[in-house]
Amino acid sequence: MIMRIRGSYVAVALAFAIPVLFAQEAPAPQPTSAKAAETKSSEAAQPKDETSTTDHMIRLGTQTIAYKATASTTLLKNDKDEPVASIFSVAYTRSDIKEPSQRALAFIYNGGPGNASVWLHMGAFGPRRVVTQDAAPTGSGPYELIDNANCLLDKSDLVFIDPVGTGFSRVVGKGDGKDYWGVDQDVNSLADFIGIYISRNGRWNSPKFLIGESYGTLRSVALANYLQSQRGIYVNGIALISTVLDMGTVEPDLGDDRSYIFHMPSYAAAAWYYKTLKNRPSSLTALLKDARQWAATDYAEALMKGDALTEAEKSPIAKRLSDFTGLDEDYILKANLRVDLGQFRAELQRKQGITVGRYDARYSGPAYDLLAEYAEGDASFYGVDGAFTAAINSYLRQDLKFDPNLTYETQNGDIGPKWDWKHKGTNPFRVSVDSDLVEALISNPRLQVQTENGLFDLATPFFGTEFTMDHLHLPATLRSHITFKYYGSGHMIYLNARELPKLKDNIAGLIDAATKPLDSTKE
Repeated sequence: MIMRIRGSYVAVALAFAIPVLFAQEAPAPQPTSAKAAETKSSEAAQPKDETSTTDHMIRLGTQTIAYKATASTTLLKNDKDEPVASIFSVAYTRSDIKEPSQRALAFIYNGGPGNASVWLHMGAFGPRRVVTQDAAPTGSGPYELIDNANCLLDKSDLVFIDPVGTGFSRVVGKGDGKDYWGVDQDVNSLADFIGIYISRNGRWNSPKFLIGESYGTLRSVALANYLQSQRGIYVNGIALISTVLDMGTVEPDLGDDRSYIFHMPSYAAAAWYYKTLKNRPSSLTALLKDARQWAATDYAEALMKGDALTEAEKSPIAKRLSDFTGLDEDYILKANLRVDLGQFRAELQRKQGITVGRYDARYSGPAYDLLAEYAEGDASFYGVDGAFTAAINSYLRQDLKFDPNLTYETQNGDIGPKWDWKHKGTNPFRVSVDSDLVEALISNPRLQVQTENGLFDLATPFFGTEFTMDHLHLPATLRSHITFKYYGSGHMIYLNARELPKLKDNIAGLIDAATKPLDSTKE
């Protein structure tokens, strides 16, 4: 997930009294120097890596796969060899592989910033997933955890990573959150973790994949470029789920109308879903083709004129925008042809007394204030939040036997407001990693990139993804390494159980394409 940017442990030491079990007199304690006592106390207070490994089986297609689940923390240290952060991860590795260094390895995380990997872990690619209602609130527990037939273990080993401040990952010792809560700081810490993981587990030679969702897509591109340029760790493939590489494509700003253009086809998809269009076509595909074309031409041209656009010129644009979005022409004119996301979500179904979801427009909930200009809350998040939170906590603590005295932070709201958005000189809220993707593809011409976008995702609209990828100015040979996949779902594609097999197959296809061996007969 990606959080709206502009909207708004203590380890417990237990002392045990030891009873006298024998009648004879106990030997007198030997004196201990103050320095020795201080050293012993300091050693006891030092954070340590913790690990729990369990064995499991899963049926995927025609295969029965034995695998190990390793839930663990990995300490990151400063240049003085002092622990400064602890990163929690869950790794799934096949038990029957004789040469793991030849097997694909995927690093998986979500976004936020401030989200743990729980969403992709328990919803999409882990061996177990939580059952939720599609396009409706799942409600209260008990929740059902089932074997995930769409787990990626038949194609790759999997490492789910919780960035610092999320999940069980924490700042420790002399560490400080500001050292991890920023675009570049986050990339550095994940690169450190990946370097440690592949060294400890003999996976330097494994084909490597990065799979991220939402802000995790921006992270993946910056991380891939950093790994390749600074660490010599080359990546085979990147799966971008609900893509945003340029924050300017999703957030409007004075003088920058791009997000209005890129959101318009997604508005059309939502209006089609709720049947609010005056002349609703039977085919969503045909509607979106027309919406893209009009948004990129007449609508873009009108917005480009800015205040120079006359009232007479506004009228036909408002009428056509109404045809695509289901909003009244008068409302569109009052918005100066620029209806932002919060306004659209509040207005589309206002007459029915409901607010449309941001992450997934197919979800909706009752509107508390029918006069509110902007949508309040997001039914597509709170409709499933309880299920995912309960699932990850029960699964880690009971099934994987990893139960620290910590709260599992599925979504840490303290991180987003403190996030440092500077990246290679870009301005806050307008960070872009487009150049990172270009550099990563040029330095590694075998790198494969695949975008996975939900048609009903209002948080990271698919048209913005297409624009970004079409404006990288890459040579045709490299442009062909970027592929697009689409789903009849929202931001969290896996919430639609009918689309989850398609998501698994598409990413499996990416792994296959990016792990083809070189033809040694060609010079």
